[in-house]
Amino acid sequence: MSAPMIKQLPISLQKGHKRDVRSQFAALCYKVKNGKVRILLVTSRRSGRWIVPKGWPMDAMTPGQCAAQEAWEEAGVMGRVTDLCLGLYSYRKILPDEDDLPCVAMVYPIEVKKLAKDFPEAADRKRKWVSRKKAAQMVVEPELARIIRDFDPKRLR
Repeated sequence: MSAPMIKQLPISLQKGHKRDVRSQFAALCYKVKNGKVRILLVTSRRSGRWIVPKGWPMDAMTPGQCAAQEAWEEAGVMGRVTDLCLGLYSYRKILPDEDDLPCVAMVYPIEVKKLAKDFPEAADRKRKWVSRKKAAQMVVEPELARIIRDFDPKRLR
């Protein structure tokens, strides 16, 4: 069985140019408890809105490994990453004292095995387990909301 296609909305460059678009790798951290899928969201550092962990490419790491590293740094996640991109979403990264950067984030699933109490950005972020439906309502990016809503870990096997 193949995964259904996720409709990608047009990328919003606003005032940027195509050469200005940056790539990031995001982690869709999940667990299955009593047959129900739960998604882990974290707050962003500046605005406090709910997001999935994400970050820049890292030398000598696959996109999935980068997503897993970000999940560790931003949420204390220890788990198993699947090197299957679930989809991508676009957003504008707000930088202090600079122009915003148009970004495209590729999303990789990470099955959470354990959450650390002490992790690099613990003082800067909150984390919360929620249902797929609730997570999709909490994030602001429509493409990310669809990826979360349509996520089914059974399709990863």
